[in-house]
Amino acid sequence: MRDSGVKQPSCTSELFGAALRPSRKPIYGNFVTLQPIKPEHASDLFDVIGGKQCAESLDPVFFAILDKVSGKAIGYISLMRIDAPNRVIEVGSVMFSKLLQRTRGATECFYLLARLVFEELGYRRYEWKCNNLNEPSKPAAQRLGFTFEGLFRQHMIVKGKNRDTAWFSIIDSEWPAMKRAFEVWLDHNNFDEQGNQRRALAVIRYLPDPE
Repeated sequence: MRDSGVKQPSCTSELFGAALRPSRKPIYGNFVTLQPIKPEHASDLFDVIGGKQCAESLDPVFFAILDKVSGKAIGYISLMRIDAPNRVIEVGSVMFSKLLQRTRGATECFYLLARLVFEELGYRRYEWKCNNLNEPSKPAAQRLGFTFEGLFRQHMIVKGKNRDTAWFSIIDSEWPAMKRAFEVWLDHNNFDEQGNQRRALAVIRYLPDPE
């Protein structure tokens, strides 16, 4: 076989021993410094990721999610694409930290917003949309009672790639049963001493109304 003249790198070092873990020390470049993140960076990051803009925005309307015990912000959520004349609104731009994920508080966030949307603001339709490739989002929507309505094929081009959008909704006539299910699920009697649910939200939703 003829030698191409291109020297191939040795792979011997890849086979023996563990690599080093990154250390928490700065990395200096000509244009930026990579600094291990610290609490004092919070205010700067708030500004550059649109924190002030989010705080002043009327659509989306952002809510910081505060832990009831510590009082600290542990996530955010928004109401968006607000169509008040047609009484349609969407939940979106959701960020749950690890302190909030898979907790009763996470489910309560969606309950509180839905109650606001239907009972105080008077909307008829409450939407959830996501990229069809976002596999965790779709079952999450259905767990919370949103009905899958279909797939908007080639709905957007995002960063040069096609996006098919999955649409879900809850409508006002469905809310009373949804509300009852949320409240039964969130009740402390639905959880054992270890904090494990006794009955799933979807199971409760299909139980007959006690009245």
